[in-house]
Amino acid sequence: MTEIILGLLAVAVGVFLCLRGQWAMRILLAIWGAFVGFATGAGLVDSLTDQGYLASALGWIVAILVGALFASLAYLFFAVSIILGMASMGFVLGGALASALGVDEPWSLLLIGALGGVALAGFAIAANLPQLLLIVISAFAGASVTIAGLMLIFDVIDADNIIDAEATAGEHSLWYAGGIVLAAVGIFVQLRQAGAIRRTVRETWSQPAS
Repeated sequence: MTEIILGLLAVAVGVFLCLRGQWAMRILLAIWGAFVGFATGAGLVDSLTDQGYLASALGWIVAILVGALFASLAYLFFAVSIILGMASMGFVLGGALASALGVDEPWSLLLIGALGGVALAGFAIAANLPQLLLIVISAFAGASVTIAGLMLIFDVIDADNIIDAEATAGEHSLWYAGGIVLAAVGIFVQLRQAGAIRRTVRETWSQPAS
């Protein structure tokens, strides 16, 4: 049941990010922040207590509280939301790429994901990120999260090894192919929605959420 709940949550967030990544930035990044915070809180309790991922009431309570904190920060502060959003997207993309290339050590996946997060966050701060790049990144990150959620729902992986070696491209190549197709669909949909693809992240932020 835990895997199904997490899977449905991941699919919902992933599809929203994939298809609507350039729009409704405050709402989107707040939801994304809540998702990242929830996973971070649950993982923290799991690592400290060794009771299993969301296997205790404490795990759920901490996950919800950290998720609410991350969501609030992302909604209220532009800089925090951009850093949080881009860092988490980079973590997802870095981990997915490493897994697709056959990296089979959990610590390696975490390290590569973290490096990807730092790189994207730094780039977002240093550059005036074009909207087209935001569309591409959000589509691929959303597709990756959606595929991970579907794999949880269909019991291909479980919550404890969502980024471990069992999710390599060699074992689940069709899932990764589906992720690429979904990302392409997301890019197409977002480009059709965009009135002008050269607006920057700050210009998109200044528009009312739709």
